[in-house]
Amino acid sequence: MKKKQKFIKMSLLLVFIAGIAPAQGNTADEITIFRDGIELKGKFYPAEGEGPFTTVILLHGFPGNETDVLGVGKRLSETGINALTFNYSGTYQSEELYGFINTQKDIKAAYDFIHQPGTINEYKIDKARIILGGYSYGGGMALTYAANHLEIKSVFSIAGTDHGEFFREYFRNNRFKQMIDKIFEQLAAPTGPVRFPEGGMPKDMNEETIAAADSTFDLRKCAPLLSSRNILLIAGWNDVNVTIDNHILPLYRALQKEKADKVTIVAFQDDHSFKKVRNELAEVIINWLKKIRE
Repeated sequence: MKKKQKFIKMSLLLVFIAGIAPAQGNTADEITIFRDGIELKGKFYPAEGEGPFTTVILLHGFPGNETDVLGVGKRLSETGINALTFNYSGTYQSEELYGFINTQKDIKAAYDFIHQPGTINEYKIDKARIILGGYSYGGGMALTYAANHLEIKSVFSIAGTDHGEFFREYFRNNRFKQMIDKIFEQLAAPTGPVRFPEGGMPKDMNEETIAAADSTFDLRKCAPLLSSRNILLIAGWNDVNVTIDNHILPLYRALQKEKADKVTIVAFQDDHSFKKVRNELAEVIINWLKKIRE
């Protein structure tokens, strides 16, 4: 049992440090996104050619890194698709403090940035083809944002966290709680890359606080709001963090119940890092983007 707990703890830690490791050989433009007087730092992976180009807002895991997301941004740009990534408020060089609500505001700021005339002209953006996607924490945040913004027609999630399920497990499983608390302590500034607000760490919250929060962070509950969208769900069979059984399939079933008929689900024989299948993972996203354009 101790060996199993040690393995799970290490796997959970890898959820975060896998996102911190820099991508190799990536080329991207440095960008700054302005939101409510603060600066968010990011990268833009431009497609080459005449355009106009499909453009993907690609959300990091938590806390992410200062380059790419599983190498997907670079791969998209190589196939004629723009990709924008950025660091959430309160992480790395992005200003302010981290939080779920701020992350949603950050996504809106990135969406607005893409629609600025200067950005459209510089990167030859097809305004009718703006796609939202993300990995892990970012996958869950992408689905939540799409649920609340009808302008997002297509969204993909790579091992996206259902934060409703995350907190259910946190409150019912003391071992899981202890692991998460330790990880968040390691991530907290000044030694870590995340600046949490006072009372903003999981250990500071309770079930009543979570229940009072926006229910669309609980992905199963927001299935009715997502039922009309093009959705790609990507999972790892060996993922012990965002598991297929507890995170991915329950959302898929909830979408089926709402008669969502534009949902694709793909699973790889890999864990949460997707290190073995990153080329194949990028190809799945690229092919899905081509399909939904037809």
